[in-house]
Amino acid sequence: MKVPERFSNLPDYAFPRLRTLLDSHAPGGPVIHMSIGEPKHPFPAWVASILSDHVDEFAKYPPNDGSPELLAAIAGWLGRRYGAEVDAATQIMALNGTREGLFNAVLALCPETARHGQTPVVLMPNPFYQVYAVAALAVGAQPVYVPATRGSGFLPDYASLPGPLLDRVEIAFLCSPANPQGVVASLGYWDDLLDLAERHDFRIFADECYSELYRDAPPPGVLEAADARGTDPERVFAFHSLSKRSNLPGLRSGFVTGGAAGMAEIKRLRSYAGAPLPLPLQRVAEAAWADETHVEENRALYQRKYDIADEIFDGVPGYRSPEAGFFLWLPVNDGEEAAFRLWTETGVRVLPGAYLSRDTDQGNPGSGYVRVAMVAPEDEMRRGLTKIRACLYG
Repeated sequence: MKVPERFSNLPDYAFPRLRTLLDSHAPGGPVIHMSIGEPKHPFPAWVASILSDHVDEFAKYPPNDGSPELLAAIAGWLGRRYGAEVDAATQIMALNGTREGLFNAVLALCPETARHGQTPVVLMPNPFYQVYAVAALAVGAQPVYVPATRGSGFLPDYASLPGPLLDRVEIAFLCSPANPQGVVASLGYWDDLLDLAERHDFRIFADECYSELYRDAPPPGVLEAADARGTDPERVFAFHSLSKRSNLPGLRSGFVTGGAAGMAEIKRLRSYAGAPLPLPLQRVAEAAWADETHVEENRALYQRKYDIADEIFDGVPGYRSPEAGFFLWLPVNDGEEAAFRLWTETGVRVLPGAYLSRDTDQGNPGSGYVRVAMVAPEDEMRRGLTKIRACLYG
Protein backbone atom coordinates (compact mmCIF):
# COMPACT_ATOMS: atom_id res chain seq x y z
CA MET A 1 0.00 0.00 0.00
CA LYS A 2 1.19 3.51 -0.78
CA VAL A 3 2.16 5.95 1.96
CA PRO A 4 2.46 9.75 1.70
CA GLU A 5 5.71 10.95 0.19
CA ARG A 6 5.69 14.35 1.89
CA PHE A 7 7.46 12.97 4.97
CA SER A 8 9.64 10.44 3.16
CA ASN A 9 12.89 12.35 3.59
CA LEU A 10 12.44 12.91 7.31
CA PRO A 11 15.03 11.14 9.47
CA ASP A 12 13.80 9.17 12.45
CA TYR A 13 12.88 11.36 15.39
CA ALA A 14 15.77 12.23 17.68
CA PHE A 15 15.06 9.81 20.51
CA PRO A 16 14.40 6.68 18.41
CA ARG A 17 17.69 7.50 16.66
CA LEU A 18 19.39 7.71 20.05
CA ARG A 19 17.96 4.34 21.08
CA THR A 20 19.27 2.79 17.86
CA LEU A 21 22.70 4.25 18.54
CA LEU A 22 23.00 3.23 22.18
CA ASP A 23 20.57 0.61 23.38
CA SER A 24 22.29 -2.47 22.01
CA HIS A 25 25.39 -1.54 24.03
CA ALA A 26 25.79 -1.84 27.79
CA PRO A 27 26.25 1.40 29.73
CA GLY A 28 29.69 1.94 31.16
CA GLY A 29 28.42 2.88 34.59
CA PRO A 30 25.27 3.79 36.55
CA VAL A 31 22.89 5.36 34.05
CA ILE A 32 22.42 9.13 34.24
CA HIS A 33 19.76 10.42 31.85
CA MET A 34 20.70 13.81 30.38
CA SER A 35 19.23 13.50 26.88
CA ILE A 36 15.56 14.44 27.33
CA GLY A 37 14.37 17.85 28.50
CA GLU A 38 11.94 16.44 31.05
CA PRO A 39 12.14 18.52 34.25
CA LYS A 40 12.75 16.55 37.44
CA HIS A 41 12.30 19.44 39.87
CA PRO A 42 9.24 19.25 42.15
CA PHE A 43 6.02 20.69 40.81
CA PRO A 44 3.81 22.87 43.07
CA ALA A 45 2.41 21.07 46.11
CA TRP A 46 -1.10 22.36 45.46
CA VAL A 47 -1.49 20.53 42.15
CA ALA A 48 -2.88 17.36 43.77
CA SER A 49 -5.48 19.20 45.85
CA ILE A 50 -6.77 21.14 42.83
CA LEU A 51 -7.09 17.92 40.85
CA SER A 52 -8.93 16.31 43.74
CA ASP A 53 -11.29 19.24 44.11
CA HIS A 54 -12.23 19.11 40.43
CA VAL A 55 -12.06 15.40 39.69
CA ASP A 56 -15.80 15.35 38.92
CA GLU A 57 -15.12 17.54 35.90
CA PHE A 58 -13.54 14.59 34.10
CA ALA A 59 -17.19 13.73 33.43
CA LYS A 60 -17.60 16.86 31.28
CA TYR A 61 -16.42 17.69 27.80
CA PRO A 62 -13.87 20.50 28.22
CA PRO A 63 -14.29 23.77 26.31
CA ASN A 64 -12.30 23.62 23.10
CA ASP A 65 -10.50 26.91 23.48
CA GLY A 66 -9.92 26.83 27.24
CA SER A 67 -12.13 27.73 30.17
CA PRO A 68 -12.86 31.45 30.68
CA GLU A 69 -11.00 31.28 34.00
CA LEU A 70 -7.87 29.76 32.40
CA LEU A 71 -7.87 32.22 29.52
CA ALA A 72 -8.21 35.10 31.99
CA ALA A 73 -5.29 33.77 34.05
CA ILE A 74 -3.12 33.55 30.93
CA ALA A 75 -4.08 37.07 29.85
CA GLY A 76 -3.19 38.33 33.31
CA TRP A 77 0.21 36.64 33.14
CA LEU A 78 0.94 38.11 29.70
CA GLY A 79 0.14 41.55 31.06
CA ARG A 80 2.41 41.16 34.09
CA ARG A 81 5.25 39.49 32.18
CA TYR A 82 5.31 41.43 28.92
CA GLY A 83 3.03 44.41 29.45
CA ALA A 84 0.84 43.00 26.69
CA GLU A 85 -2.87 43.79 26.55
CA VAL A 86 -4.40 40.63 25.13
CA ASP A 87 -8.12 39.90 24.91
CA ALA A 88 -8.68 36.59 26.69
CA ALA A 89 -11.73 35.62 24.67
CA THR A 90 -10.41 36.28 21.17
CA GLN A 91 -6.61 36.24 21.31
CA ILE A 92 -5.71 33.17 23.40
CA MET A 93 -6.28 29.45 23.02
CA ALA A 94 -5.22 26.81 25.54
CA LEU A 95 -3.15 24.00 24.06
CA ASN A 96 -2.76 20.31 24.80
CA GLY A 97 1.01 20.84 24.80
CA THR A 98 2.71 23.44 22.63
CA ARG A 99 3.86 20.84 20.10
CA GLU A 100 0.19 20.44 19.11
CA GLY A 101 -0.17 24.19 18.85
CA LEU A 102 2.97 24.76 16.79
CA PHE A 103 1.88 22.11 14.30
CA ASN A 104 -1.76 23.12 14.01
CA ALA A 105 -1.04 26.84 13.77
CA VAL A 106 0.92 26.17 10.59
CA LEU A 107 -1.98 24.10 9.23
CA ALA A 108 -4.40 26.89 10.06
CA LEU A 109 -2.40 29.89 8.84
CA CYS A 110 0.01 28.86 6.07
CA PRO A 111 -1.62 29.35 2.65
CA GLU A 112 -1.34 26.78 -0.13
CA THR A 113 0.57 29.19 -2.36
CA ALA A 114 2.75 32.21 -1.78
CA ARG A 115 2.66 35.32 -3.92
CA HIS A 116 2.63 34.74 -7.71
CA GLY A 117 1.51 31.14 -7.16
CA GLN A 118 4.87 29.99 -5.79
CA THR A 119 5.47 27.37 -3.11
CA PRO A 120 5.32 28.99 0.33
CA VAL A 121 8.41 28.97 2.54
CA VAL A 122 8.61 28.33 6.28
CA LEU A 123 11.84 29.53 7.89
CA MET A 124 13.35 27.84 10.93
CA PRO A 125 16.66 27.93 12.77
CA ASN A 126 19.01 25.00 12.31
CA PRO A 127 19.16 23.23 14.81
CA PHE A 128 15.45 23.36 15.60
CA TYR A 129 12.48 21.73 17.31
CA GLN A 130 11.50 19.03 14.82
CA VAL A 131 7.78 19.84 14.74
CA TYR A 132 8.56 23.02 12.78
CA ALA A 133 9.72 21.02 9.75
CA VAL A 134 6.94 18.43 9.92
CA ALA A 135 4.30 21.15 10.04
CA ALA A 136 5.80 22.88 7.00
CA LEU A 137 5.87 19.65 5.01
CA ALA A 138 2.32 18.79 6.07
CA VAL A 139 0.99 21.90 4.29
CA GLY A 140 3.18 21.50 1.22
CA ALA A 141 5.48 24.39 2.16
CA GLN A 142 9.23 24.42 1.69
CA PRO A 143 11.11 24.30 4.99
CA VAL A 144 14.26 26.43 4.86
CA TYR A 145 16.84 25.64 7.52
CA VAL A 146 18.89 28.70 8.46
CA PRO A 147 22.10 28.03 10.42
CA ALA A 148 22.11 29.19 14.04
CA THR A 149 25.82 28.83 14.76
CA ARG A 150 28.50 30.49 16.82
CA GLY A 151 29.15 32.84 13.90
CA SER A 152 25.56 34.12 13.97
CA GLY A 153 25.36 34.27 17.76
CA PHE A 154 23.43 30.96 17.73
CA LEU A 155 20.39 32.74 16.28
CA PRO A 156 19.35 32.53 12.62
CA ASP A 157 20.26 35.45 10.35
CA TYR A 158 17.05 35.53 8.34
CA ALA A 159 17.90 38.94 6.86
CA SER A 160 20.85 37.40 5.00
CA LEU A 161 18.54 35.32 2.80
CA PRO A 162 17.89 36.41 -0.79
CA GLY A 163 15.02 38.82 -1.33
CA PRO A 164 13.10 36.56 -3.74
CA LEU A 165 13.16 33.77 -1.14
CA LEU A 166 12.02 36.13 1.62
CA ASP A 167 9.12 37.20 -0.59
CA ARG A 168 7.86 33.59 -0.51
CA VAL A 169 8.06 33.30 3.29
CA GLU A 170 4.73 32.87 5.07
CA ILE A 171 5.97 31.87 8.55
CA ALA A 172 9.29 32.27 10.36
CA PHE A 173 9.89 30.27 13.53
CA LEU A 174 12.13 31.51 16.29
CA CYS A 175 12.79 29.78 19.60
CA SER A 176 13.97 32.12 22.36
CA PRO A 177 15.44 31.18 24.75
CA ALA A 178 16.85 28.81 22.16
CA ASN A 179 16.70 25.04 22.35
CA PRO A 180 19.43 23.75 22.35
CA GLN A 181 21.90 26.65 22.55
CA GLY A 182 20.43 28.57 25.49
CA VAL A 183 20.79 32.01 23.88
CA VAL A 184 18.24 34.81 24.18
CA ALA A 185 16.95 37.02 21.37
CA SER A 186 17.38 40.64 22.43
CA LEU A 187 14.74 43.29 21.88
CA GLY A 188 16.95 44.55 19.07
CA TYR A 189 16.91 41.12 17.41
CA TRP A 190 13.13 40.92 17.73
CA ASP A 191 12.80 44.45 16.34
CA ASP A 192 14.94 43.58 13.31
CA LEU A 193 12.93 40.40 12.70
CA LEU A 194 9.66 42.31 12.95
CA ASP A 195 10.98 44.85 10.47
CA LEU A 196 11.91 42.03 8.08
CA ALA A 197 8.48 40.43 8.51
CA GLU A 198 6.75 43.71 7.71
CA ARG A 199 8.87 44.33 4.61
CA HIS A 200 8.30 40.82 3.24
CA ASP A 201 4.82 40.27 4.70
CA PHE A 202 5.20 37.09 6.77
CA ARG A 203 4.14 35.94 10.22
CA ILE A 204 6.46 35.22 13.16
CA PHE A 205 5.83 32.15 15.31
CA ALA A 206 7.72 32.70 18.58
CA ASP A 207 8.37 29.50 20.54
CA GLU A 208 9.00 30.91 24.03
CA CYS A 209 8.56 27.78 26.14
CA TYR A 210 11.81 28.36 28.07
CA SER A 211 11.12 32.03 28.82
CA GLU A 212 10.94 31.68 32.62
CA LEU A 213 14.23 29.84 33.12
CA TYR A 214 17.05 32.34 32.95
CA ARG A 215 20.27 33.42 34.62
CA ASP A 216 19.83 37.17 35.14
CA ALA A 217 17.27 39.33 33.33
CA PRO A 218 13.95 38.01 32.00
CA PRO A 219 14.26 37.27 28.27
CA PRO A 220 12.41 39.77 26.09
CA GLY A 221 9.42 38.40 24.21
CA VAL A 222 7.96 39.00 20.78
CA LEU A 223 4.80 40.56 22.26
CA GLU A 224 6.64 43.32 24.07
CA ALA A 225 8.78 44.02 21.00
CA ALA A 226 5.70 44.12 18.78
CA ASP A 227 3.81 46.36 21.19
CA ALA A 228 6.69 48.85 21.35
CA ARG A 229 6.59 49.41 17.59
CA GLY A 230 2.84 49.07 17.07
CA THR A 231 3.08 45.90 15.00
CA ASP A 232 -0.11 44.46 13.54
CA PRO A 233 -1.16 41.76 16.06
CA GLU A 234 -1.86 39.41 13.14
CA ARG A 235 1.87 39.25 12.41
CA VAL A 236 2.99 37.64 15.68
CA PHE A 237 1.93 34.44 17.42
CA ALA A 238 3.60 33.39 20.68
CA PHE A 239 3.59 29.91 22.23
CA HIS A 240 4.15 29.20 25.92
CA SER A 241 4.09 26.16 28.18
CA LEU A 242 3.90 25.06 31.81
CA SER A 243 6.22 22.11 31.20
CA LYS A 244 9.43 23.97 32.04
CA ARG A 245 8.09 26.98 33.95
CA SER A 246 6.17 24.88 36.47
CA ASN A 247 7.80 21.43 36.10
CA LEU A 248 4.56 20.00 34.73
CA PRO A 249 5.46 18.27 31.45
CA GLY A 250 2.78 15.64 31.98
CA LEU A 251 0.06 18.26 32.37
CA ARG A 252 0.37 18.99 28.63
CA SER A 253 -0.72 22.56 29.15
CA GLY A 254 0.34 25.53 27.07
CA PHE A 255 -1.21 28.29 25.02
CA VAL A 256 -0.94 30.27 21.81
CA THR A 257 -1.73 33.96 21.52
CA GLY A 258 -1.88 36.26 18.51
CA GLY A 259 -4.12 38.45 16.42
CA ALA A 260 -7.85 37.80 16.73
CA ALA A 261 -8.36 36.96 13.05
CA GLY A 262 -5.54 34.41 12.98
CA MET A 263 -6.64 32.99 16.31
CA ALA A 264 -10.14 32.51 14.91
CA GLU A 265 -8.66 30.28 12.19
CA ILE A 266 -6.60 28.31 14.72
CA LYS A 267 -9.68 27.85 16.89
CA ARG A 268 -11.75 26.76 13.89
CA LEU A 269 -9.26 24.00 13.13
CA ARG A 270 -9.32 22.97 16.80
CA SER A 271 -13.11 22.61 16.62
CA TYR A 272 -12.68 19.94 13.93
CA ALA A 273 -9.49 18.18 14.89
CA GLY A 274 -8.25 19.36 18.27
CA ALA A 275 -7.79 17.62 21.58
CA PRO A 276 -8.70 20.09 24.34
CA LEU A 277 -7.21 19.79 27.80
CA PRO A 278 -9.48 18.05 30.35
CA LEU A 279 -11.14 20.51 32.71
CA PRO A 280 -9.41 19.37 35.92
CA LEU A 281 -6.07 19.95 34.20
CA GLN A 282 -7.25 23.37 33.06
CA ARG A 283 -7.98 24.20 36.70
CA VAL A 284 -4.39 23.31 37.62
CA ALA A 285 -3.08 25.38 34.72
CA GLU A 286 -5.20 28.34 35.81
CA ALA A 287 -3.56 28.27 39.24
CA ALA A 288 -0.08 27.79 37.78
CA TRP A 289 -0.28 30.84 35.50
CA ALA A 290 -1.53 32.93 38.41
CA ASP A 291 1.31 32.02 40.78
CA GLU A 292 4.94 33.17 40.57
CA THR A 293 6.32 31.86 43.87
CA HIS A 294 6.89 28.33 42.59
CA VAL A 295 8.43 29.72 39.39
CA GLU A 296 10.92 31.83 41.33
CA GLU A 297 11.91 28.81 43.41
CA ASN A 298 12.34 26.71 40.28
CA ARG A 299 14.40 29.40 38.58
CA ALA A 300 16.73 29.58 41.57
CA LEU A 301 17.44 25.86 41.23
CA TYR A 302 18.44 26.29 37.62
CA GLN A 303 20.56 29.32 38.42
CA ARG A 304 22.58 27.13 40.82
CA LYS A 305 22.88 24.56 38.04
CA TYR A 306 24.31 27.17 35.66
CA ASP A 307 26.99 27.91 38.27
CA ILE A 308 27.78 24.19 38.67
CA ALA A 309 28.15 23.78 34.90
CA ASP A 310 30.40 26.84 34.68
CA GLU A 311 32.58 25.44 37.46
CA ILE A 312 32.91 21.99 35.90
CA PHE A 313 33.54 23.14 32.32
CA ASP A 314 35.81 26.04 33.23
CA GLY A 315 38.66 26.12 30.74
CA VAL A 316 37.03 23.84 28.16
CA PRO A 317 37.68 25.41 24.72
CA GLY A 318 34.44 26.56 23.11
CA TYR A 319 32.30 26.09 26.21
CA ARG A 320 29.51 28.66 26.32
CA SER A 321 27.51 29.15 29.47
CA PRO A 322 23.76 29.24 28.73
CA GLU A 323 21.89 32.49 29.20
CA ALA A 324 18.61 30.67 29.76
CA GLY A 325 16.79 27.35 29.45
CA PHE A 326 18.22 24.12 30.85
CA PHE A 327 20.43 22.73 28.09
CA LEU A 328 24.17 22.76 27.56
CA TRP A 329 25.33 22.81 23.93
CA LEU A 330 28.77 21.30 24.32
CA PRO A 331 31.34 21.39 21.50
CA VAL A 332 32.88 18.05 20.50
CA ASN A 333 34.60 16.66 17.41
CA ASP A 334 31.65 14.44 16.47
CA GLY A 335 28.34 14.38 18.36
CA GLU A 336 27.43 10.76 17.65
CA GLU A 337 30.89 9.51 18.55
CA ALA A 338 30.87 11.56 21.76
CA ALA A 339 27.41 10.33 22.80
CA PHE A 340 28.37 6.73 22.10
CA ARG A 341 31.61 7.08 24.04
CA LEU A 342 29.87 8.67 27.01
CA TRP A 343 27.31 5.89 27.14
CA THR A 344 29.70 2.97 26.81
CA GLU A 345 32.38 4.41 29.11
CA THR A 346 30.34 6.23 31.79
CA GLY A 347 26.60 5.48 31.47
CA VAL A 348 25.76 9.16 30.85
CA ARG A 349 23.14 9.54 28.14
CA VAL A 350 23.19 12.71 26.00
CA LEU A 351 21.82 13.63 22.58
CA PRO A 352 24.01 14.12 19.48
CA GLY A 353 23.49 17.62 18.15
CA ALA A 354 23.03 16.38 14.59
CA TYR A 355 19.78 14.72 15.66
CA LEU A 356 18.32 18.20 16.19
CA SER A 357 19.65 19.63 12.93
CA ARG A 358 19.35 19.10 9.21
CA ASP A 359 22.08 18.64 6.62
CA THR A 360 22.44 21.63 4.29
CA ASP A 361 24.94 22.76 1.66
CA GLN A 362 26.96 24.22 4.53
CA GLY A 363 26.93 20.92 6.44
CA ASN A 364 25.07 20.00 9.61
CA PRO A 365 25.45 22.75 12.24
CA GLY A 366 24.76 20.33 15.09
CA SER A 367 27.26 17.61 14.18
CA GLY A 368 30.00 19.06 16.36
CA TYR A 369 27.89 19.25 19.53
CA VAL A 370 26.04 17.22 22.11
CA ARG A 371 22.99 18.51 23.94
CA VAL A 372 22.96 17.94 27.68
CA ALA A 373 19.75 18.41 29.67
CA MET A 374 20.37 19.73 33.19
CA VAL A 375 17.06 18.44 34.54
CA ALA A 376 18.14 15.81 37.06
CA PRO A 377 18.42 16.52 40.80
CA GLU A 378 21.43 18.69 41.58
CA ASP A 379 23.74 15.98 42.95
CA GLU A 380 22.97 13.61 40.08
CA MET A 381 23.48 16.38 37.55
CA ARG A 382 26.85 17.27 39.08
CA ARG A 383 27.95 13.63 38.81
CA GLY A 384 26.85 13.50 35.19
CA LEU A 385 28.59 16.72 34.21
CA THR A 386 31.76 15.67 36.01
CA LYS A 387 31.79 12.42 34.04
CA ILE A 388 31.25 14.30 30.79
CA ARG A 389 34.18 16.62 31.55
CA ALA A 390 36.50 13.73 32.38
CA CYS A 391 35.44 11.56 29.44
CA LEU A 392 35.31 14.12 26.65
CA TYR A 393 37.72 16.83 27.70
CA GLY A 394 40.29 15.11 29.94
